[in-house]
Amino acid sequence: MMKPESLYPQIEAALCCNDVAAKLAATDHIHAAWQAGHLQRLDAPLSRLPLAGHPARPELVHATKVPRRRTGSPLGQPAMLHAIAHIEFNAVNLALDAAWRFRDMPDAYVTDWLRIAAEEAKHFRLLQQRLQQLGHDYGDFPAHNGLWEICHRTDHDVLVRMALVPRVLEARGLDASPELKRKLANIGDHASVAILDIILEDEIGHVQVGNHWFHWLCRARGLEPMTAFCALLDEYDLTAHRGSYNMDARRCAGFSEAELQWLQQAKPEQPGISAN
Repeated sequence: MMKPESLYPQIEAALCCNDVAAKLAATDHIHAAWQAGHLQRLDAPLSRLPLAGHPARPELVHATKVPRRRTGSPLGQPAMLHAIAHIEFNAVNLALDAAWRFRDMPDAYVTDWLRIAAEEAKHFRLLQQRLQQLGHDYGDFPAHNGLWEICHRTDHDVLVRMALVPRVLEARGLDASPELKRKLANIGDHASVAILDIILEDEIGHVQVGNHWFHWLCRARGLEPMTAFCALLDEYDLTAHRGSYNMDARRCAGFSEAELQWLQQAKPEQPGISAN
């Protein structure tokens, strides 16, 4: 019988890996091995990661320095797809970190986040393949590191992580999807629209996982969820508001009608604090 291996060193190695293909392959392997019962949650060192492993390209710049291009311009279409691919690459690291860092959470939590990591890896591959079909590749355009920065800022408390990453940053992706698909459809890029359809379906599930564990943690700590959520938005100078909402997707992702009503009344986001 195969002796189970330790889960956490394998996740850490994947997190710190700078090679894109190797990181994605390791993510798939960890997910499959965990599902098969070949990995155990044995004690292992835990540390802060100021920066997860990433390739030399793309060049990382401040969010305000990332060029904005019209979708119909010569580089607009690949630049948009590259930006989404970069979000998905960061999402692999975020999901791995969620499974690796918060060791007091149940096995079901680990199962959820390793599955999410594998799905984010799938999304990245789809987008990278599409970029290559268009004569480009991941790394061809500058990008920013806002998603990992909020991951680093929330590495002390799983409740804070669940509140601000799935329920704010990833939920914004649900809201952005219809407009992104509209822009791509307008230039006839139906292949990319089909990819975004796949991503949206999976991302609804990812936000749903974040909602589930956020509410689970609030119950465990005796906290009122909306009070806790609003306090964290204020503390981290974030807001859930960013333009129009994809209400149907948010409902499917587990937001209650009371939460959706609150979102519609929330203050508009101020410039410079967006993480994606």
